[in-house]
Order: sequence, then structure tokens, then C-alpha cells
Amino acid sequence: MYIQLLRLGYQVYTGKDGEREIDFIGEKDGERIYVQACYLLADEKTVEREFGNLMLIEDNYPKYVVTLDPFSPHTTYKGIRQLHLREFLKSK
Repeated sequence: MYIQLLRLGYQVYTGKDGEREIDFIGEKDGERIYVQACYLLADEKTVEREFGNLMLIEDNYPKYVVTLDPFSPHTTYKGIRQLHLREFLKSK
């Protein structure tokens, strides 16, 4: 995912606030994107951890959780979009 964000022209950072972390923060042309990476959203605790960190960010930039879970193309959780890794890697 890091390489994909670089390929898309983002400067890539990680974020940490206490025990909470954001896996990737991409910045390009004054815009920002937040990406959490997770193998599978196997249980509610995992869902809360991955989406919860993003929900604490109080801006309106796009926020994504990228997983290998099967899902419908427009899956969201509390306004945060879940993407399959293949879909994320195909983004332009």
C-alpha cells in the first residue's frame, strides 16, 4: 500500500496518537488521505480498532480501511469506506 500511495504521487507518513495509530497518511496537492491496513475484519474488536482510529480524525478527507475481506463494492462503516486490496491497488 505504501508503494501504491507513492505511485499515485502522495508523500506518505504514519500517524500516532498515544496508543492509536494510522497506518498511512498520504498528502498531495494540499489534500490528504488516510489508510488503515488490516488482513481481515474477523471480529467486532478488530472492526472497532481499524475504523475507530479513523473516526477520531476530525476532518473531511477520505478515510479507507483496506482488507482482504470479501464485500460488496460500496461497503462503508460509519462513513469510512472499506476497500479490498485489489481495488486499492487498481486505483489511479
